[in-house]
Amino acid sequence: MKWYLHVLKNYATFQGRATRKEYWMFVLFNFIIWCVLSAIELITDIPPFLRIVYLVVVFIPSLAVTARRLHDIGRSGWWQLISIIPIAGSICLFILLCLRSEVTANIYDTDTQAS
Repeated sequence: MKWYLHVLKNYATFQGRATRKEYWMFVLFNFIIWCVLSAIELITDIPPFLRIVYLVVVFIPSLAVTARRLHDIGRSGWWQLISIIPIAGSICLFILLCLRSEVTANIYDTDTQAS
């Protein structure tokens, strides 16, 4: 949970680096919260209002942590736009996000905790 809160505290920080653990823990908690909100909406039979509000709230933090994750492997945050390409772009971005961190300093920051 600390990784999720760390990303939310740095919600608009597009500089620096994010380790694999930080990124994937944020993704995991996003998924869990999304499932809980979906269950609440299903049980109470309300429209997907809660999920839409949550999506709006975490949109900028998601972009920021993905950019920092790409910085950690030595890529620009603009590589997120590759997901616009149907299927192949999303697969390529997924592979990039799974790559190991650069152990040495790169142009985006010095490495503090490579994983």
